[in-house]
Amino acid sequence: MWGIGLLLLLVKIYGLLVAVLLLAAYLVLLERKLLGRLQIRLGPNRAGIFGILQPIADGLKMLLKEDVVPSRADRTVFLLAPAVVSGTALLTFAVIPFGEPITLWGREVPLVIADLNVGLLYVLALSSLGVYGVALGGWASNSKYSLLGAVRGAAQLISYELPLALSLVPVIMLAGSLSLSDIVRAQAGYPFLLVQPVGFLIFLVSSMAESKRVPFDLPEAENELMAGYHTEYSGMRFALFFLGEYAHMIALGALVAVFFLGGWHGPFLPPVLWLLVKTMLVPLFLIWTRASFPRLRYDQLMHFCWKILIPAAVLNIVATGAFMVFTG
Repeated sequence: MWGIGLLLLLVKIYGLLVAVLLLAAYLVLLERKLLGRLQIRLGPNRAGIFGILQPIADGLKMLLKEDVVPSRADRTVFLLAPAVVSGTALLTFAVIPFGEPITLWGREVPLVIADLNVGLLYVLALSSLGVYGVALGGWASNSKYSLLGAVRGAAQLISYELPLALSLVPVIMLAGSLSLSDIVRAQAGYPFLLVQPVGFLIFLVSSMAESKRVPFDLPEAENELMAGYHTEYSGMRFALFFLGEYAHMIALGALVAVFFLGGWHGPFLPPVLWLLVKTMLVPLFLIWTRASFPRLRYDQLMHFCWKILIPAAVLNIVATGAFMVFTG
């Protein structure tokens, strides 16, 4: 029986990895198309019908480009840093539940790779590890522009992890568990968005900052830093940074769905489709904000985190605790 269990685990890992990579690739195409519409210009329309083969063309271009390593770079760290960024984003999906367990070949198969009882802590730990890829990539490049982008990125990610984690404390209090599956089951009657709108907004804004998207894209400010922490990268290692960014957007969408939108719960559609629909709302919102808002100044970025989001998250925890005490 252990052989069947191992086979099912490998099938789930392979299927999830292929699905996430395809979603990330076509999310790039979707972003370019939507930005074209929002900015009244044409998006990609040459590779395939309506440009649907553009992600494949981009991937081939990256594979064929020369992988350049600066002569004074720390070669080992320089080569490994992109894998840290993309790897931590992909590992997040290991604890995302896609539905209730199903029965297959007489045994119960959970629709999640690893249903950890501390899944939320696992997600926060991976979020913290993602900082190292940005910091090490910029430092190892031996470029002042890359180093400035890395310092900005590290400070931004570490700062916004605090309101991100604090916004989830009321969710833990309401669900009574750190397991993502238990948190989704606790929303069978209603999504936590209805009772935690403040926590949802703080989590969403902090997620935008964690994904380094406009208006929080200070680590990649091209008008100041050329391209930020990945200025010196080329070829597939450059692509790995962007794979990590778009996989991170999808992962954040899945986490928003799990923590606040009821996860796989919903009428008529299969649970997996409900989770997918809710997940894609966040990347679409991030694309919309990219086309709508200017970049913040760095002092505004930090002021917003430390003086607005963190106090609001702490007050939300206190208010949630008081409500739970008074309502029994």
